[in-house]
Amino acid sequence: MSVFNYKQRNNIILVSIIILGCFLLYAISGLFSSILGAVVLFTIFRPLFVNLVEKRNWNKTLVALLIIFSSLIVIVIPFLTLSIMIVGKISSINIKDLPIDQWTSKIDAFAASNLNQPHFAEDTLQKLGTFGTGLFPSILSSAANIIITLLVLYFLLYFMLTQMREFEAGLLKYAPFREQHALKFAAALRDSTYSNVLGQGIIAATQGFLLALGFYALSIPDAVFWGVIGAFISFLPVVGAPTLCIPASIILFAQGHNWQGVAILVYGLLVIGNIDNVLRMIINKRIANTHPIISIIGVFIGLPLFGILGLVFGPVLLSYFLLLLEIYETNRMAADRLERINSSV
Repeated sequence: MSVFNYKQRNNIILVSIIILGCFLLYAISGLFSSILGAVVLFTIFRPLFVNLVEKRNWNKTLVALLIIFSSLIVIVIPFLTLSIMIVGKISSINIKDLPIDQWTSKIDAFAASNLNQPHFAEDTLQKLGTFGTGLFPSILSSAANIIITLLVLYFLLYFMLTQMREFEAGLLKYAPFREQHALKFAAALRDSTYSNVLGQGIIAATQGFLLALGFYALSIPDAVFWGVIGAFISFLPVVGAPTLCIPASIILFAQGHNWQGVAILVYGLLVIGNIDNVLRMIINKRIANTHPIISIIGVFIGLPLFGILGLVFGPVLLSYFLLLLEIYETNRMAADRLERINSSV
């Protein structure tokens, strides 16, 4: 006869599951970005997959491969292209042609006499260099990590799509809340993903295009390059693509092109800046509303964890966390209500 009863044995198994689960989570922590990326892409492309496979009777393996190929072109390749452009641009700069030492000396002299910061410019440049290195990693030094991340991401995405019904049934079975709450969470997760990824992606692409168009119209060099940079910094709250028009305007004024300087400044603040509000209003009506605070905090969470991909993954991850808190609060209130009913009977 066993020395443990049924409840004790079950508690021992539960503790073992928790301990083993913690070890497994620690072991796959390096692949967290792949897992999160697979969930995001599955959420985005699920309606297309269902339409082609279940309504049009296309082969599900073929559709999954088409989705993977499309996402590579639309999502992954632009990030890699940005890194390549940044590395190429930095390598093309001839530091000797820039009087950086003179600039830093003048700034340090001013900071020392007025702010009691004798090495202000030098320290700032070092911090900017460290930040830029982390945000735009060298393709050569991080190629292996990028390849592994993408392989795992698309491996997971392929099986999420081709075994979609089994995958979703498993999530419902092991979800820590009731089925109706799980379905509500899935719908909220979908809306949050669309708002953070598709909505912000549309805004960023539009602002980057308008910035490149304005730079090209005023004959500012490397208009396409700055348009791409503007599209990516549009994911940064408060900053955004219009801020690039400010240094461009200053440079034009310094070169004696006064009307061009005024034109790019007005164009950036009025046109590029306000297109954000117009598009966000349309997107919020059609998809969902992501509060600016979530975007701001999410970016600061995502950048240290995922690098430049954190511009997207950070707000998404924070939104998922807040959705879980909402579901937890709903379950808690339902449990309290049930307890009051039972106690009154």
